[in-house]
Amino acid sequence: MCGLLSAILLNAKAADYVVTGCGTGEGAMLAFNAFPGVLCGHIVDSEDAYMFAQINDGNAIALPFAKGFGWGAELRLQYIFEKLFGCESGGGYPKERVIPEQRNKKILDNIKEITHKDIMTILKTIDQEVLKAAISGEKFQEYFFKNCQVKEIAKYLKGVLRK
Repeated sequence: MCGLLSAILLNAKAADYVVTGCGTGEGAMLAFNAFPGVLCGHIVDSEDAYMFAQINDGNAIALPFAKGFGWGAELRLQYIFEKLFGCESGGGYPKERVIPEQRNKKILDNIKEITHKDIMTILKTIDQEVLKAAISGEKFQEYFFKNCQVKEIAKYLKGVLRK
């Protein structure tokens, strides 16, 4: 459901970026990347955050909440977010590889467009009870409908909620 909710938020432009996680972070990353319009990286440390932002220029990250989040965890998160959001994404790393890295990002984006169905097709064909359960949360609805920029998605989800 988290992958579905994130895909809805990102595809409807109700959010620019999503931060999630699970025990290892791997499951959350896989769930997110199953959807169109989502490019989620698995981030363990500040180096991962910086290179994901610069090389992959994604729109979501998955953190490993059950690994390495003991003493000093707040510092790890601070450093991850500083490297992830502290400068403009997509600048390439290392800097002399900016052109091939940006070219590779465009190739990946094009491949995902071909291999993934569009979000409206997914919303209409997914089990409607699962969809309704996913979007029924009060906070999700409050944030989503206030910030959604794609009217077709908002209209469809309002119809699902009324059923």
